Amino acid sequence: MLKGFRDFVLRGNVVDLAVAVVVGAAFTTIVNSLVKNLINPMIAALVKKPDFSYLVLDVNGGKIAYGAFLNDVISFLLIAASVYFFFVLPINKLMARFFPAKAAPPATKPCPECLSDIPIAARRCSHCAQLVDGLEEFSLQSNSRSGFDHA
Repeated sequence: MLKGFRDFVLRGNVVDLAVAVVVGAAFTTIVNSLVKNLINPMIAALVKKPDFSYLVLDVNGGKIAYGAFLNDVISFLLIAASVYFFFVLPINKLMARFFPAKAAPPATKPCPECLSDIPIAARRCSHCAQLVDGLEEFSLQSNSRSGFDHA
């Protein structure tokens, strides 16, 4: 029972996930500080209001604090934009520079007779029925193995 638990915990995915959670928690502090200490004050300087918590709707004695909701929506959008523009975009550009995408091999080739595009694995052209790329020898070898005599 303990051996199975040990194998589960030491599996690569679980260790990677644990590291990601710890790094994510530290990263959250950095992003929250960026939004709280840099971006929100810049917005407050532009709109001349530090937040929207003063916006409250009074309906039959009940208070709907839609200003606090607006603060949370703005905070979410700022955090998402900060993460994207300051972290995701630069990291993606670095990854593209260091690990360029490999070109996929071609799926077709031209027929030597009619120059139509045919699949790489084709033995005959679907347009002109011509045998393709030295497979004449292959078909002769396979026929001689099957007991046919060409002489």
